[in-house]
Amino acid sequence: MSDKIVNDVERFKRIVEGRLRKDLKKHISRGVLEGMRGKTKITVPVSDLDLPHFKYGSGHGGVASGDVEEGQVIGEEKGDEDGKGEASDKPGEHSIEVEVSLDTFIDLVLEELELPRIEDKGKKNIVEETHRYTGIATAGPESLRHNKRTFKRALKRQISMGNYDPKKPIIIPVKEDKRYRARKTFIEPVANAVVIYMMDVSGSMGDEQKEIVRTEAFLIDAWLKRNYNGIDARYITHDAEAREVDADTFFFTRESGGTMISSAYALCADMIQRDYPVADWNIYPFHFSDGDNWGPDDTNRSINILNFEILPAVNMFGYGQVVSDYGSGQFIKDLREKAEDEKLVLSEILNKDGILGSIQDFFKRE
Repeated sequence: MSDKIVNDVERFKRIVEGRLRKDLKKHISRGVLEGMRGKTKITVPVSDLDLPHFKYGSGHGGVASGDVEEGQVIGEEKGDEDGKGEASDKPGEHSIEVEVSLDTFIDLVLEELELPRIEDKGKKNIVEETHRYTGIATAGPESLRHNKRTFKRALKRQISMGNYDPKKPIIIPVKEDKRYRARKTFIEPVANAVVIYMMDVSGSMGDEQKEIVRTEAFLIDAWLKRNYNGIDARYITHDAEAREVDADTFFFTRESGGTMISSAYALCADMIQRDYPVADWNIYPFHFSDGDNWGPDDTNRSINILNFEILPAVNMFGYGQVVSDYGSGQFIKDLREKAEDEKLVLSEILNKDGILGSIQDFFKRE
């Protein structure tokens, strides 16, 4: 019986995954990943999915007290007589909320993208030693004495020698009883890739544009983590000035102001030069904006920083431009004209439905 239940559960999971795969773009466009960082499960609506029910039929005992009709689904309600709503000749949308692991959902997205594996460099062979006190030794400093192990050893010795009196339970450890915490050395790989996310948070970037950026950054992060054993993530937001922020601020901030793209590029270039030697690190900066910038002078400065400081150091630089009713959209045109490098990948994101296509733009060549 238990094997049958397990098989049914696995079959149900496969059915759910099939429905999720079918409606991936719809789920992403609904913003199901918004705010999901740090969580392990996600709830999504799945349509056209019939759950199994028990039914009361003839030849069986009753199902608790109350009136019930033959063939009625147990737990089924006959409807709300006081329900409100306008009449319509259109069928309703029937769906249920299904909870799946976030890893499962991400795997389905990455499978849908059909992205190739990317090549590592340099840092994959570098390891570092870390030390943790997980062992036990018979000698060591008193500051590391393991009292529980010491008294347990002393108790065993006194019982075996007949010196232990349960009425007067006095335990006196001697030198041979003492046990100490011992340090063990572990060899661990060092993070070998860094992804630097830059987002325009100026006034022309609305909530929808920021949600597109955050969802795409979330999926890019998941993709890179599938390719590297360890990965660093750094976050930069900018309006008229740039600042490094933590992940929570990046994914939830609501700011406004003018736009100077060069401030973000200068901070990114300084970060790479200071913290990530080119020979050892796989470096992936991404910048998302609506293409609005403070005049041609700052655009020229931005492109100079990009051409001479950032692009020579990175594996790839991805620029994603989201469509905004308030942004000029000019910056991607300037990049096409003045920044020519195979490491520079440009992507225009018209709406939420364009998120998956934009990620393919960035990584299909890798």
